[in-house]
Amino acid sequence: MIHLYLDDYRRCPQGFALARNAQECLLMLEECKVDILSLDFDLGPGEPTGKEVVRGMIARQLFPREIYLHTSSMWGKREMYELLYQSVPEHVKLHNGPVPLELLDRIAEGVRE
Repeated sequence: MIHLYLDDYRRCPQGFALARNAQECLLMLEECKVDILSLDFDLGPGEPTGKEVVRGMIARQLFPREIYLHTSSMWGKREMYELLYQSVPEHVKLHNGPVPLELLDRIAEGVRE
């Protein structure tokens, strides 16, 4: 099981696998069992956004155990959250913000719970 971080620019937190674009993120969701997914919205000029990843996740039913939204785009965060809120299965924990620092520290140390 992996933790997956989608971002075209930011440094990937320790303990996470990095996807730099929407296609890579969806491929990793298809091929790997994902525990925590952290999504960015803006993925570079002319590139599909995090919202496209969310649409792909919903269409293909590719849900991790937990989803965080670390984007600095308030509009993008709202768009992704609204789509996810309507569509995630009951067992998926949806957070309207970034992964808490305490959890990032535990993941970096190899401790989940």
